Amino acid sequence: MKNENANSRRKFLQQIGATSLLASTSSIATLGVSAKAEERILTYEKKITSNDKIRIGVIGYGVQGHFDLRTALKVPGVELAGICDLYNGRLENAKEQFGKELFTTNNYKDLLDRKDIDAVLICTTDVWHARITLDALAKGKHVYCEKPMVYKISEGYPVMEAAKKSGKVLQVGSQRVSSIGYAKAKELVAAGEIGELNMVNAVYDRQSSIGAWEYTIPKDASALTTNWDKFIEATEKMAFDAKKFFWWRAFKEVGTGVAGDLFIHLLSGTHFMTNSKGPESIYSTGQFSYWKDGRNLPDVMSGVLQYPKNKDHAAFLMTLQVNFISGTGGQEIIRLIGSEGVIEVSGNNITLKHSLMPEAPGFGGYDSLFTFSKSMQEEMQKDYDAKWTPDQRRRKVKEDIIFKAPVGYDDHLDHFTNFFDSIRTGKPVVEDAEFGFRAAAPALSCNESFLSKKIIQWDPVKMKLK
Repeated sequence: MKNENANSRRKFLQQIGATSLLASTSSIATLGVSAKAEERILTYEKKITSNDKIRIGVIGYGVQGHFDLRTALKVPGVELAGICDLYNGRLENAKEQFGKELFTTNNYKDLLDRKDIDAVLICTTDVWHARITLDALAKGKHVYCEKPMVYKISEGYPVMEAAKKSGKVLQVGSQRVSSIGYAKAKELVAAGEIGELNMVNAVYDRQSSIGAWEYTIPKDASALTTNWDKFIEATEKMAFDAKKFFWWRAFKEVGTGVAGDLFIHLLSGTHFMTNSKGPESIYSTGQFSYWKDGRNLPDVMSGVLQYPKNKDHAAFLMTLQVNFISGTGGQEIIRLIGSEGVIEVSGNNITLKHSLMPEAPGFGGYDSLFTFSKSMQEEMQKDYDAKWTPDQRRRKVKEDIIFKAPVGYDDHLDHFTNFFDSIRTGKPVVEDAEFGFRAAAPALSCNESFLSKKIIQWDPVKMKLK
């Protein structure tokens, strides 16, 4: 039965790159997504020995901490060794889920001191990411750090250096970088299927209170139950504010707003698909449209980023959009627009539509030709007909390409599998510290541009502000 299941899964994965491409050219049909996906699944099927077991600690057991732990434990050989959170109620919740014997603490350094913990998942407020990452690497732990990797651009350099020197695996948590749908889009762009890339439109809209981070605040929230004094060790001193603890993304003192939460998904995905090192100029603006709940970072925000030409792509313009009160009901879409078509990425599914210009230039119709004298029109028509054949005047047609990920496919699980495989085998992760910083820096610059009302200049090669 086990072999039958394995064969069935292999066959299914092969269909990812074959039948799921409803229309394709021969060059695209040979691209290797199915093989890569199969390799990841076959990793699950390997027998896990005691030497392969990875014991993890979770630092920050809020919404994302719950999701990350749930997914991490789906990877064979991964075991939970401890949880840290500042809110006492979440530690109680952890023991209810995993048993009273589970090690829990309010101090993340207690987890780092444990010799039975191999890796930590850092799922805290943004302002703590760099500090905990540096401490974890110094203690010899592998690190999975939620995005954005850093709260300030200046924090990125010591984190990258520490990751390099430590010899440990550091993966940043933008799961779309591990998506088989994004991998297919990357291959299509590289194969020239949309011609020369010139623009990217990226949108991540929502329309709900929870989507706008208005999470339920527990009735017992207080400076004592949330260890508030510990919480603000990474910030300027502030009086207790339950919103800043539980709705922290909305406040610049501890979070990075829509830029750090959602722009960064769009940026990391686009960088992966285009092989881009980042933009050279960044401008962003925003407003407070609906969720006027004390937040000091916008609920509607847009960015315009200019990417320079490099060896992998032409110069292109990127627009970013987040709308927390969108009448669309919410959407996440990236459109990669080239001279010969557009790739629309929606979740893990992609659609490529071609639009090719004719070889011959335009002539007649909505043109200045009809404004000339009749004799001139006739003379020029004769010249045009002699120079261009009917075939050269027609738009060429190429079939559309549609790629659909398998039902139940989970890029979050793929991202964690990549992380744990890297720990076991030493192979590179898909989103290391440098990749994470290249996405974080433009996202954080969007906030700086909004707050300062200035265009931010960035050197994408040296990774420094100009």
